[in-house]
Amino acid sequence: MAGASRTGPDRWFTVPDGSASTSGTALDLRSLNEREAGAHGRIVVKGGTFVRAGDSEPIRFWGVNLPLDAAGEESLPQLARTLASRGVNLVRVQGRVFDDDGEVDPARVRRAIAAVEAMKAEGIYTFLSIYFPLWFTPRAELPWLPGYDGHSHPFGAVFFDDAFGEHYRRWWTAVLTTPSPRTGRPLAEEPALAGIDLVNEDSLLFWTFDPKLLPERELRLVEQAFASWLERQPGGLPAARDRWGGLSLDRDLPREGRLALRPLGAIVSERTARDVDTARFLVELQTRFYRQAAAWVRELGFRGLIAASNWITASPVVLGPLEKLSYRAGDFIDRHGYFFCDARGPDSEWALRPGQTYADRSALRFDPEVPGGAKRLQNPVMDPHYDGMPSTLSEVTWNMPNRFRSEAPLYLAAYGALQHTDAVVHFEVESSRFTSRPGPIPQPWPLTSPAMLGQFPAAALIFRRGLVASGPVVARVDLDVDALFQLRGTPLPQDSPTDEQRPASLPSTPGSAAGPVDPLLHYAGRVDVRFANGRQEVAVEPSGSLVHRAERTVTSATGELKLDYGRGLLVIDAPRAQGVSGNLAASGPVRTRNVAFASSMDLAHLVLVSLDDQPIATSGRMLLQVMSEERTTGFHVEPIAHGEMRIVDLGQDPWQVRQLSGTVTVFRPDAADLRVTALDPNGRPVAAAGDGSHIELRPDVLYYLVSR
Repeated sequence: MAGASRTGPDRWFTVPDGSASTSGTALDLRSLNEREAGAHGRIVVKGGTFVRAGDSEPIRFWGVNLPLDAAGEESLPQLARTLASRGVNLVRVQGRVFDDDGEVDPARVRRAIAAVEAMKAEGIYTFLSIYFPLWFTPRAELPWLPGYDGHSHPFGAVFFDDAFGEHYRRWWTAVLTTPSPRTGRPLAEEPALAGIDLVNEDSLLFWTFDPKLLPERELRLVEQAFASWLERQPGGLPAARDRWGGLSLDRDLPREGRLALRPLGAIVSERTARDVDTARFLVELQTRFYRQAAAWVRELGFRGLIAASNWITASPVVLGPLEKLSYRAGDFIDRHGYFFCDARGPDSEWALRPGQTYADRSALRFDPEVPGGAKRLQNPVMDPHYDGMPSTLSEVTWNMPNRFRSEAPLYLAAYGALQHTDAVVHFEVESSRFTSRPGPIPQPWPLTSPAMLGQFPAAALIFRRGLVASGPVVARVDLDVDALFQLRGTPLPQDSPTDEQRPASLPSTPGSAAGPVDPLLHYAGRVDVRFANGRQEVAVEPSGSLVHRAERTVTSATGELKLDYGRGLLVIDAPRAQGVSGNLAASGPVRTRNVAFASSMDLAHLVLVSLDDQPIATSGRMLLQVMSEERTTGFHVEPIAHGEMRIVDLGQDPWQVRQLSGTVTVFRPDAADLRVTALDPNGRPVAAAGDGSHIELRPDVLYYLVSR
């Protein structure tokens, strides 16, 4: 069925341009932003959320990622205008500010400054991320980082190599203290620079940190650090030797001040006394770096927000909470999440190419990544908050060519609002117009498309304005820090691929954490995790009326969201936002408190949101936003075994959208007096489309203005 839906006789229409709306159109949400970013002072943390320092007004960020290499100064104003018009108030600029030898590149520094200033002018804040190991490939015999071969990346090295740390500090010094060519003010003093990442997607607790992969010099450094750490522990090395039952690894050379590290896989699976010490050492080493780096940045005069990192670990159950523990060195907890579609073939991690295979996969149904398996109760939107700190999702997308990627904007907005996520930052944008190929290589995450950026207006309103309310806390998990360091794990592993019928397994160590917490509680309300000393407790609010596994439904504690993951349908029923997302063909007509939705489409997203902040029952100005699925012109696949598809032709611009169909009916006394105006992709009126008592969806219209 999935293959036929992409290649069969269904009708599609072309969506043009999609660039910046002009002032005053229904899609222009520029007024949601401040006059300029930072007009009310820096963004700070207060009461566990982000607020503007000048007036203590809470702020949530609906944002996009922008590669620094794509931040051409001549195109930045147009891009900023387009993003602001669609509800964006944060851009995460990410890219290196150094050359191939790790030396500061002044041109890249100026580009970062220009990006911050361009976004500021449209009321958009910036997060800045300048170091990711994949951006650096040390050449052979690089004087300050010897041992690499020009083909590998320095994963983990920044955490323990002092020479690396010196260059790392130079990068931040250049970025934060270089005067702006336009204003003369450095970014350290710029309130529009809301925050920074210290490190992007690197961790001593992830598979990329492997003693077998480290150059000899780096391996010796970390072995020396381990031996030195053990000497500082009670009883020193003799006590450690007793705990371990002796020394048994080939690289153990205590006379030279070095002790070997076992690989993470062995640490997680065996959890010996030596493994316990090793894990604590790695976490403390990583935490020390984050604390020192944050202090360095503060010494440069930066007073904005700091995130430690955002990565996953080799074990969500055992190492995941320890990773988050190290992130407390920053001001908020950041993470990344991608909804993959079993892409396979050359370069499939970062590029789209003919010949690759994939599987269509719905998040609304918790489809497994590999077809044929049990439902996987896992999604990037699941967002426990740690120690009362703000929580952000600074990279997220549903990867192409999954036909269900159009689920993402409303899904993330609705459940991000319910869980009080502080920022949702989509990956990634490089153009101010709808295009599938902003760069030379087609990639699986183009954001400037009808299904993604095209659905931002309603999604941004839902998330930023709280049109879906934050839920109550439905689960509290207190994690005993010492138990975590004993590798006993957590009953609520984040990003753990949990089967519908089989919860994530916990370590079998005696005295381990309480039984697993149902991950579906994330769809009912908020989940709080706290790091405690000497206390391991789980408190779950009664959820029998919310989570119905037999019917495969979850209703939020607010009553505003209902997910039918059996059929793949999300219903939004809040006073100021009402809609449906998913398989309307299977559900039949859906009635919310003020609106009825009906369609024969098996993938549709229909939502009516208030534009004047009034309930839909009385609002005088509303946006009806409609989407199905998208593809590039000429995209062609062929079905292969077991639900997998093979890409034959990637297609080309322009984007096409499956023709829309269905009806929307508003129920209120003056429904017949509500004027409905069809809009083009930029929000400009194109035709009258009836009244609120019966709206017949046009096959090629994505937006309607509904007004008195």
